[in-house]
Amino acid sequence: MDIAFFSAQKYERPFFEQSLNGFSNITITYFEQSLSAHTAILAKNFNAVCVFVNDTVDKAVIEQLATLGVSAILLRCAGFNNVDLPVAKQHNLSVLRVPAYSPEAVAEHCVALMLTLSRKTHKAYNRVREDNFDLNGLLGFNLHNKTIGIIGCGKIGLALCNILNGFGANVLVCDPFAKPGNYTITDLNTLLAQSDIISLHCPLSEDTHHLIDDAAFNKMKTGVMLINTSRGALVNSQACIKALKSQKLGYLGLDVYEQESELFFKNHSDEINQDDIFSRLVSFRNVLITGHQGFFTQEALTEIANITLQNAFEVTQGNSLTNEVL
Repeated sequence: MDIAFFSAQKYERPFFEQSLNGFSNITITYFEQSLSAHTAILAKNFNAVCVFVNDTVDKAVIEQLATLGVSAILLRCAGFNNVDLPVAKQHNLSVLRVPAYSPEAVAEHCVALMLTLSRKTHKAYNRVREDNFDLNGLLGFNLHNKTIGIIGCGKIGLALCNILNGFGANVLVCDPFAKPGNYTITDLNTLLAQSDIISLHCPLSEDTHHLIDDAAFNKMKTGVMLINTSRGALVNSQACIKALKSQKLGYLGLDVYEQESELFFKNHSDEINQDDIFSRLVSFRNVLITGHQGFFTQEALTEIANITLQNAFEVTQGNSLTNEVL
């Protein structure tokens, strides 16, 4: 199988090259370009495309891929909201994903955001480098005994529950599929009203688009902390700005952003940022944004490469597809 690998980053290549040693019948050609209607032609003469979260795999792109003879779409991520699944099925394109590469990686990043925002270690780091050891302005709070609400309790949500229980937090979970565990299952309104910290771990769908909006913020405690490491469009960014200005939202930690496809995974340091909403968000001193790096550990990248290529191998063998989305 020949794979056209879109949105290729140099940090990914060593992991995929290492994993390729176990698959002699698979080759990869790396393209830095993201997949779109303009770049789909690059997939000519390839059997499959490998894509990431911000690649466009809509109707127009899938129709081009089908015409070019592509038979499989290999997602090197868990989410698949960027793929038009009905159109892929119509054109007999298999869609496979990496359902769980390292839930602990993302869960640990959530806690890093929580602790950094609470204990202001990023500010302390900069102060000490300038020989400023003043503690004023660095007052934080304990996670111990805090009520932390987790919306979406899949593998990442469960991993976060386990970590937070170690801190002695009171963990609430809202998920229609949640099973009894080391947390309290509740409804969304109760979770929003009772939580000191809220962390989002649900998939993006029509039902969850802008789940956190003005109405949701109105139900929350004043000074609440919100963490989102799932999908950017779960949160209405304009509503966040409004809540930050009114101080209803006391802390905001994001590893994803609604319009991140135009920003993340690239170096824009020599450019003028044209995204006014993003610029306003990062202007708040109680906002911490990372560039979709929650997954970014050695363990996770190893697993992503191995599972992606195993998915490709199953396609070549005509076997049942373990991680097929369709």
